[in-house]
Amino acid sequence: MKGVGESLPVTDEEASVAEIQGLYGPFSFPEKLFQKIWSRGDFDQNLAVLSDGRPLRVRHPGKWNLLGGPDFKGARLQLGDDEVTGDIELHLHAEDWAAHRHAGDPAYAGVVLHVVLFPPRPGLVTHGGNGRVIPMLVLLPLLNHDLEEYAAEEAVEILANRPMAHACEELGGLGEVELNTLVRRHAAQRWGRKVHFARLRLQRLGWTAACHHAALEILGYRFNRAPMLRVAAQFPLEAWTGGALPVEAVLAAGAGSWSLQGVRPANQPRTRLRQYALWAKLRHDWPLELEAMASRLPQGGGSVEATTAGYRRLQGLVAWRRRLAHELCADAVTGTRFDNLVCDGFLPLLAARAVGQLGGLWFHWFAGDVPPHLMRALRELGVTGGHLQPACHGAAQGLLGWLIERESRAAQLQPTPLGRGA
Repeated sequence: MKGVGESLPVTDEEASVAEIQGLYGPFSFPEKLFQKIWSRGDFDQNLAVLSDGRPLRVRHPGKWNLLGGPDFKGARLQLGDDEVTGDIELHLHAEDWAAHRHAGDPAYAGVVLHVVLFPPRPGLVTHGGNGRVIPMLVLLPLLNHDLEEYAAEEAVEILANRPMAHACEELGGLGEVELNTLVRRHAAQRWGRKVHFARLRLQRLGWTAACHHAALEILGYRFNRAPMLRVAAQFPLEAWTGGALPVEAVLAAGAGSWSLQGVRPANQPRTRLRQYALWAKLRHDWPLELEAMASRLPQGGGSVEATTAGYRRLQGLVAWRRRLAHELCADAVTGTRFDNLVCDGFLPLLAARAVGQLGGLWFHWFAGDVPPHLMRALRELGVTGGHLQPACHGAAQGLLGWLIERESRAAQLQPTPLGRGA
């Protein structure tokens, strides 16, 4: 079971949102996020098995229904040997089907699959009209990530295009020491979460596969994260290393799942896959090289008073950036996306493997792909700016962590939605 903690008991009225105990306290996991995971196929579909033991293959997840009735319409599925077309209903808990009285509702007569997040109690079966049994799929064991990670990344996506004026208003009154302490505290929590999630990935996949999955996921983030993970599972690192794996074949394997709308040319799937193909061809053992290089990386957390400029100068981070890009990635990936590889992939994986104290390096590393309005807010607040405090990854993550916590508190004050099926 992949949750950070157990789902807390909920009433029928609260069934559309689960409160879960996370690494730093409870967090909310809404049914809408669960629906998004299903829509983009962000789970290991190769291991999908129904409650009756039949394997499931998702040919098409269905059209997301934002009106009344089942959550997804017109899905195409293979249930064992049977090809089926019909509707899909999702619930966080299997009991919600009966609690919402779907069996007696004609709108749900076409449901052919009941997808639930949390495992049901033994023997629980979903019954449709006239007592017919509807197959059930439990998604939690199939998820690519911890529930808290999904919730955190969803919050990041929501905040990505949101104005930062309220952040400057609320934080602008703090003194310099108090503000920097707050940013450092939230940055430390973000770092702790990333290491925690990396450790779970290592436990599930092992070192080489974990590095491979993380790299492709980061290259695909934000819009093509799920199909990149499916590519990583279908084509392990050894399939790429000889240079014989055609990028067009990889693209074809993910046909129908790639997102192109709103994706800049530099982030297009074909471009990113070509970069990784070149990387893996020229540095076929890069995960082992990363592990071997770990002991030589700058160590220590860095003092709270240390400036980013001072830390970078003392540790030679500009030279380390060039060295890592060349020795690990053969310069196939550079710029801000490389910085994301370092901070979201390389360093958390190394820390999860208990290789050195890398928190200071992570904090003072270069910012990476950070929304421009977030960077503006950091400058307006005086957290970054000038030659002593250039933009850095940790400051951006610290402000982001504060924003996520703020959004979570605000959400907990809102009335709990009943959901369309309630």
